[in-house]
Amino acid sequence: MAADEPLVLGIETSCDETGVGIVHGTTLLADAIASSVDTHARFGGVVPEIASRAHLEAMVPTIERALKTAGISAKDLDGIAVTAGPGLAGALLVGVSAAKAYAYALGKPLYGVNHLASHICVDQLEHGKLPEPTMALLVSGGHSSLLLSADITSDVRPMGATIDDAAGEAFDKIARVLDLGFPGGPVIDRLAKEGDPAAIAFPRGLSGSRDPAYDFSFSGLKTAVARWIEAKRAAGEDVPVRDVAASFQEAVVDVLTRKAVRACKDEGVDHLMIGGGVAANSRLRALAQERCERAGIRLRVPRPGLCTDNGAMVAALGSEMVARNRPASDLELSADSSLPVTDPHVPGAHGHDHVHDHDHVHEVSKGNLYS
Repeated sequence: MAADEPLVLGIETSCDETGVGIVHGTTLLADAIASSVDTHARFGGVVPEIASRAHLEAMVPTIERALKTAGISAKDLDGIAVTAGPGLAGALLVGVSAAKAYAYALGKPLYGVNHLASHICVDQLEHGKLPEPTMALLVSGGHSSLLLSADITSDVRPMGATIDDAAGEAFDKIARVLDLGFPGGPVIDRLAKEGDPAAIAFPRGLSGSRDPAYDFSFSGLKTAVARWIEAKRAAGEDVPVRDVAASFQEAVVDVLTRKAVRACKDEGVDHLMIGGGVAANSRLRALAQERCERAGIRLRVPRPGLCTDNGAMVAALGSEMVARNRPASDLELSADSSLPVTDPHVPGAHGHDHVHDHDHVHEVSKGNLYS
């Protein structure tokens, strides 16, 4: 670990996870997470107001836990990175406000970064520097996107995206119809292992020759599965839950992997990176590996713990911003719930200097806080 590599703390609060990560270059030193998923489970989905309040309570203890795990002091940091968007507005605001407070108190540069670009960059913590360009398939509860990254800090181009439900959202909704609880992804993955993926011919959305090559649609599939289950129940028959789970999951991962491999071939890119919460799905990993090997494409998928929302991914992108000398964000940085992926970060008007324009009173208070 080189001494001159940036030491960056990352804060992630785009949904229901309060994530704080600390990265030195591309080495992960700490990845602390406080999740409010159990609180949301009884509502069958994430409640924004509850998520925001949970972030507020968890923020300082989670940051302190990460610093302790990394064995560093806050004043050792070279920068603070935070998810500025996209995500739930209230949840993002808690993270952005905390990051600004720490950056101001410590006199460190602040980097507002993009949630999706962070999901791509996290792979550097496991497999080393990302090749440029890299094709990335990001699949989560809120996103299903195909992105071409020529430079993770400044050049991320959307190739395709979901036009309705995201893949993770479809998993949650089908799990709800099957009374499997929330979140749906892990339980469907588990049950599908004991089912037959060819048992029921569920539709593959946007797979026709005239459909957009790289866009995704899971709304029709979700409706088809729900109707199939309703018809069985109406006829008084038992629903073969494992076969439904396996056949539904196969329909999702078949489309995701086929389109991702096609995009790689069309763009002449020999690397595919898969990230986001659904990348933890075992069948998606297996089918992607199989299809990539056949197409001569190298597959990179971070371990499941780094696929779901976490602070490590934000710190990883923040570290890359510092290493490549990208301009820091202003302390006027605001959360943007629909921040486009074409903006991997939100640079400030004043570059790196804004954090040093503090008055004497601030310097004194900083000394008291972090002596």
